[in-house]
Amino acid sequence: MTTHNQHESEEPAGDGGLLRVRVRLGYDGTDFHGWARQPGLRTVQGEVEEALATALRLTVRPRTVCAGRTDAGVHARDQHLHVDVPTAQWPGEGAQVARRLNGLLPADVRIFECSAAPPGFDARFSVRSRAYRYRVCDGAEVDPLQRRFVVGHPRRLDLAAMNSAAADLLGEHDFAAFCRFRAGSTTVRTLLRMEWRRDHDGLADLVVRADAFCHSMVRSLVGVLLPVGDGRRDTAWPQQMLAEGMRSPEIVVAPARGLVLDRVEYAEDVAAQAVVARRVRA
Repeated sequence: MTTHNQHESEEPAGDGGLLRVRVRLGYDGTDFHGWARQPGLRTVQGEVEEALATALRLTVRPRTVCAGRTDAGVHARDQHLHVDVPTAQWPGEGAQVARRLNGLLPADVRIFECSAAPPGFDARFSVRSRAYRYRVCDGAEVDPLQRRFVVGHPRRLDLAAMNSAAADLLGEHDFAAFCRFRAGSTTVRTLLRMEWRRDHDGLADLVVRADAFCHSMVRSLVGVLLPVGDGRRDTAWPQQMLAEGMRSPEIVVAPARGLVLDRVEYAEDVAAQAVVARRVRA
């Protein structure tokens, strides 16, 4: 069961002359102030909604809902959104809409797929799991060609020690120690996988997957594991922080540029999953 709050945004079901459209996209988050639209700031949602309005000739700016909001500087390889548009404005061919959108959007946002959504689909609540990756160049200088997507760390990291500490955090817990407080929000999550490995470039590459993530959770998890990897903390420290149940100034939030929303997995029964995901866990 995922852990969203019922008072948070919930979109119409796509009836009453509206068609729900599903879009898969990716973006380089370096020059964006995050996903969510903000007055006077460049955001992914703002760019996409403006392009949708133009491509579909909408008189009212559409409202999109994504699988997971990303913070300023965070990237996405597999973001998903839904948007409800007047059925009469849908040309009937998703590939045609995707081409229109890519012709309108800046180069740091690309639309991969666009189609009419299945009944009951919700880009946010129909998700079964979300996976992120975080890449660190440890003990060496960051390749300038990777500087927008990789974070440097001055000391060599012991990935075995980090994986041992990460294993203690798996399962369903209250991750309040790793989340920024939001009024009325739950911080209970189920962490399904968290594993460090060396990629083909020798970088420390974290894969972390959960049913859902709260605000700043992934970067806080990275921040609690890096001191374990370079020997400043023992492997029991992350679990001790988790048990405290509140934010600690000892946990440093890792930089945004190393983080990528890598994969969003949807349930086979998207309508049933959306109902389950709206329940709040205490």
